[in-house]
Amino acid sequence: MPAPRRPSEIGAHEGRPYWLWLPDAEPPWPGVVIVHGAGSRKENHGDFGRAAAEGGWAALAYDQRGHGESTDEMGPAALRDVGAMARFLAANEGVDAGRVVVRGSSMGGHLAIHAAATSDAVAGVMAICPAGEEHLRRGLRSGDLEFRADPEARAALDAWLSEHDIGEAVELLAGKPILLLHAEGDERIPHQHSRELHRRAGEPKRLIVLPGGHHRTLQHDAEMQGEALRWMRKALDLVAE
Repeated sequence: MPAPRRPSEIGAHEGRPYWLWLPDAEPPWPGVVIVHGAGSRKENHGDFGRAAAEGGWAALAYDQRGHGESTDEMGPAALRDVGAMARFLAANEGVDAGRVVVRGSSMGGHLAIHAAATSDAVAGVMAICPAGEEHLRRGLRSGDLEFRADPEARAALDAWLSEHDIGEAVELLAGKPILLLHAEGDERIPHQHSRELHRRAGEPKRLIVLPGGHHRTLQHDAEMQGEALRWMRKALDLVAE
């Protein structure tokens, strides 16, 4: 078996350690920023980064605040980071700055949707079992969200979550493509949550709900990774027409 494709570049941008994969295809390339969930890190999504590069995408995975190699704590500024990393990816030679999307899972899906709704640097969103504010606040109170944050940072994050609504964010996408993926067997975020977000979203949109599975099933499903990238590319082309 060949060795896994190594990142084209490893570094840090504005305090965010990252891995970057660039495709062998002729530019310009669409780009995808990979936002992991609570308790995860960039390395856990190398499979998607490699799949994206093989499919002709530039892909950037980074460590969120309070995770992996990051030296700071998790907090509300994590949303600003998503847009900053999208702009960083767009600035790479060969990347089509108008076709940079965000792919997030769980807490990362929550941030991906809010970033798409608020940042001109984000052209679309792929959200896997995205968490809502109530799910994240419940996890904060129970201690189930695994990241580095002192009590003050956790209180700030809880206050920030109380002021936001992911359903309203979906409605604000204003024509940006959104793809929602969820497993019916998800034990943390009910699949009905993605169904409701899909109902509130405008076109272009797509919802994929697969039977069985669990909270992490679709993050690493190679077939769904390929389908997500193909659908998003077509949707971006439609929006551009």
